[in-house]
Amino acid sequence: MSSWKVGVQLYTLRDETSKDFVGALRKVAEEGFAGVEFAGYGGLEAGKLKELLDELGLQAIGSHVGIGRLKDALDEEIAFNKTIGSSYIVCPGLGKEYRDSEEAWKATFKLLEEIGRKCAEQGIGFGYHNHAFELEEKVGGEWALDALFGSTSADTLKVELDSAWVHAAGLNSVGYIGRYAGRLPLVHFKDLRRGEDGKWQTVELGTGEVDLLAIAKAADEAGTEWLIYEQDQTQNPPFVALANSMKWIKENRLA
Repeated sequence: MSSWKVGVQLYTLRDETSKDFVGALRKVAEEGFAGVEFAGYGGLEAGKLKELLDELGLQAIGSHVGIGRLKDALDEEIAFNKTIGSSYIVCPGLGKEYRDSEEAWKATFKLLEEIGRKCAEQGIGFGYHNHAFELEEKVGGEWALDALFGSTSADTLKVELDSAWVHAAGLNSVGYIGRYAGRLPLVHFKDLRRGEDGKWQTVELGTGEVDLLAIAKAADEAGTEWLIYEQDQTQNPPFVALANSMKWIKENRLA
């Protein structure tokens, strides 16, 4: 029995959630996903959203919350997420102003530690989600991602590893999962391939070059709680991409 369940980051369905948020959640449940990671709440009040999740048999995994709102409305976000049964709040990335020098990076490390401490005090986990830039920029001679987690407490800042962006940065996703075992409750499960323009594009699971089965195995060994399917851009309509990716997940006995 694997340590993790399979969820979806709703950013994948942003075009659909903007038209019919409730209907999109119903579709996620119909496809067999166990949980959802939010990127906005569709304008629903927390209690109503919790009722909907319970009706659909979906678990609130966590929520991506921009750093500006983390600074200005953290208590509100914590209360909302606790009401919907979410276990995590995650910073989804950083604008340039938070990382345009070593001094800026170090100030950001302190800010994230402080946010994480406040979350922990109220019984909710706080994580950071990487892109490729944290593994292309250095702080104190090491990759910014490692400097971030090396300078913060495992109790206050968890790892949400986007395994595909580790791959895009030219590093080993499986190795990074092992490095942060025990601190890695969430792994973004994403496939990539290079487009004709030479740039990376996200694709449906099993159609790119990322070794997804090795990532799933490593995540299990690391004690990961959730593999979270995400596709930043879809070549097919979003619900088709969702269905095709879940079909691959089921065919490979990952759910």
